[in-house]
Amino acid sequence: MSRFDWLSELLARCEDEHVLVQHGSAIQLALVHLLDIDHEDWGRFAEVAHRQGCRWVALWADQIDADDFNINVCFEYHGDYLVVRAPLAIRQPVLPSHTPWFPAANRPERHLQDMFGIVFSDHPDARRWTRHQAWPEGQYPLRKDFPAAGEAEDDTPPDSDYPFFQAQGAGVYEIPVGPVHAGIIEPGHFRFQAVGETVLNLEERLGYVHKGIEKIAEDRDAAGVVRLAGRVSGDSTVAHSWAACMAMERAARIVVPARALSLRAVLAERERIANHLGDIGAICNDVGFAFAQYQFSRLREDWQRLNLSVFGHRLLMDCVIPGGVVGDIDSAQVDKLKTRQAALRAELDELLPIINDNPSLEDRLLGTGVLSPETATMIGAVGYVGKASGIDYDLRRDHAYAPYHRLKVESPVYRNGDVATRVKVRADEISHALDLLDQLLADFPDGEISVTWQAPAANAEGLGLVEGWRGEILCYVRFGEAGRIARFFPRDPSWLNWPALEQLIHGNIVPDFPVCNKSVNGSYSGHDL
Repeated sequence: MSRFDWLSELLARCEDEHVLVQHGSAIQLALVHLLDIDHEDWGRFAEVAHRQGCRWVALWADQIDADDFNINVCFEYHGDYLVVRAPLAIRQPVLPSHTPWFPAANRPERHLQDMFGIVFSDHPDARRWTRHQAWPEGQYPLRKDFPAAGEAEDDTPPDSDYPFFQAQGAGVYEIPVGPVHAGIIEPGHFRFQAVGETVLNLEERLGYVHKGIEKIAEDRDAAGVVRLAGRVSGDSTVAHSWAACMAMERAARIVVPARALSLRAVLAERERIANHLGDIGAICNDVGFAFAQYQFSRLREDWQRLNLSVFGHRLLMDCVIPGGVVGDIDSAQVDKLKTRQAALRAELDELLPIINDNPSLEDRLLGTGVLSPETATMIGAVGYVGKASGIDYDLRRDHAYAPYHRLKVESPVYRNGDVATRVKVRADEISHALDLLDQLLADFPDGEISVTWQAPAANAEGLGLVEGWRGEILCYVRFGEAGRIARFFPRDPSWLNWPALEQLIHGNIVPDFPVCNKSVNGSYSGHDL
């Protein structure tokens, strides 16, 4: 269909289903529409959107005053985005669930249940999700009357009574893994049911490093929110900062200079490459191929040392600011970046064939942890997890934002859906990111690297969408008085990709869990807002 023809058809279907829709334009963002609906039509709209073939993207609530919420859900269709909004009275916060139509809505709806006290009447799983034991029943931390510092005086008790799924039968046993792990990764609990070494079921329990990001963002200024966004998930600091800036800049109607946008893209692609290098080495190390871990760790270290030399931070933290970027680069630094890009490409030309042609590595990775295209589509997987399972979607190409709109963006897609394919997608994305860096540095715009920030009026809102190295990042902001933030909501790709691990592990052996987990590499921090 041509641009937004699908929306006309969707609206026609809504009319046939007696869904009351009002077309709005509060979110000023190209290729995004806002629709206001009645809360009684919330569930029916999801059914219509499902039949239309939309992808469910994100869900967030926003308390407008003492009496009312706005409930927002975002859908995507062939690169176009649609935000649907319904008012909801706090005195009766009940909505139909989207989970029966979109399984991706499962955990986000439970998050809203825990944080706002919103009840989804026909949700198939009413267990708490973000709520561990940090606050008592009947208190909801994202409501305006809850203090940011909380009210607990004693140590938080352990969340030991979470009702995990139970499997019964002869020979079935249970393996609890975590939440504290042997390495330095953040905490997350994995509960297995297995027969022998074969995994029958895996259930995840996350939220152990919940930081209150959404709450502590309230009443910050724009610069403070971007610093916070850069710490939603430290390995995606550029992408999250960019998404937050994009949302606020669109709310403030600020035009960012072309040179600043190109610098943001350079930072984002360097972040992508660094993380993919680390992941390839770590995946190989999880099956005992230490050579790859040594080599790819070395390459990542060299890459990040150059980040420090040129941009001032190994992880590129706090380089993106509202209205632009912190620092510029000169011609000598551009030459240094180009030289290192060529050197990395040459080293990968030698290393990747070694990985691809290693029989023992193939034996552990090929056919392991298969996520079928049908399952990936059902759960709404994004990034390298989705691309390895037939989902051909990349924001830089399909919802092109500056400066990618003027670049040739390639994006790999395969259908095998196993660990080996997720490694291949990472390797391809490194190559494509190097190509993008070559394009950016060969045609670098002149001009300023930032513009003066001017706070928008109260209730101005914006939506940011950025292709991080894990996949699609969404950020919503609404301003309050005096340029302070009233609502900040970042959605990391991990919310959509963590459920993939529960699906792809079925039928695999227990010793393959570490490599399956690393091949997904969801962010605990990005999930545990």
